Amino acid sequence: MSVTAPPAPFTADDYRARMTRAADAAADAGLAGILVAPGPDMVHLTGYRPTASTERLTVLVLAAGRDPVLVVPTLEAPDAAKAPGAPALTLRDWTDGKDPYAVTAPLLDAEGRFAVSDNAWAMHLLGLQRALPSTSYVALTEALPMLRAVKDARELERIAAAGAAADQAYEEILTVRFAGRRETDVAADLAALLLRFGHSQVDFTVVGSGPNGADPHHEAGERVIERGDMVVLDFGGLKHGYGSDTTRTVHVGEPTAEERRVHDLVREAQQAGFEAVRPGVACQEVDRAARRVIADAGYGAYFIHRTGHGIGVTTHEPPYMIEGEERPILPGMCFSIEPGVYLPGRFGVRIEDIVTATEEGSGRRFNNTSREMAIVE
Repeated sequence: MSVTAPPAPFTADDYRARMTRAADAAADAGLAGILVAPGPDMVHLTGYRPTASTERLTVLVLAAGRDPVLVVPTLEAPDAAKAPGAPALTLRDWTDGKDPYAVTAPLLDAEGRFAVSDNAWAMHLLGLQRALPSTSYVALTEALPMLRAVKDARELERIAAAGAAADQAYEEILTVRFAGRRETDVAADLAALLLRFGHSQVDFTVVGSGPNGADPHHEAGERVIERGDMVVLDFGGLKHGYGSDTTRTVHVGEPTAEERRVHDLVREAQQAGFEAVRPGVACQEVDRAARRVIADAGYGAYFIHRTGHGIGVTTHEPPYMIEGEERPILPGMCFSIEPGVYLPGRFGVRIEDIVTATEEGSGRRFNNTSREMAIVE
């Protein structure tokens, strides 16, 4: 196993710049600010990941022209102060028995409209509304869907490392026996390999054999994999805090002519989607390019999901490669390209890489294992 040095940690200046960009984006969208609850947005903006339950109000308040303020329970303040982004913000704590909304209310425009993290607790949002009845709120993903979409060079380094680790896991899984073992056995092998190659978190290990491969989000089950099965392998998680997600479809023993033809078709569609990636092109054009190949071959009705999704501090986030998404691709955006064909009751094929758009005007893959059909035993 190759060992590489971990990337340099993000600095307080990195987090300061992210919070400033977020606050400015909110102002440009006509919002008074952003309220960030514990979760991926808070991790991205501050590096703080509370370890305790969030029934106690914890919220980052961002507004253009104002210093960022993180409101935290007093008993969690020492941990918050250790966050890498803490030097770039002001901590304001509140003790049990006090009203946390009364502590937070003076930080907000009393008649402002705020974007709120999608995973904020309703209890906390309703508490703020009671304290400031003239405020209004909108989901952060609705108001500022591209907030985390463009990655800087240090983020791209982490996504590249996660993709390389997923590639190593795939290369290793090809040496494992498939026939006669359950889907859950292979899924466990994949999870162990992701951890072995440096992932701190495994988010999913889809193993869809035979007819189960026709279900794009099949949960690995007790089905015993047989010779003659097509097997969809879709797996990923987090390494250095950033996501991996790759799919390859293998075959146990020699495939039929139809199975090989469908696999080649999906591979061609995936390549077409990749070739559509360049700055300034609408996200939907990636979907159109991949979908056109499959539709022209007569399998359009069997490609039943979007072509791709963004990836970063979570394995699924904006932007989405789907018809109707007219936002342009920007350099540094990272997303999957994963067309598929799913024939109910028979088999499925999906091929997926994570890619980014480069300043040079083309796409770059973060997954580089062979997209040819692999034959396993």
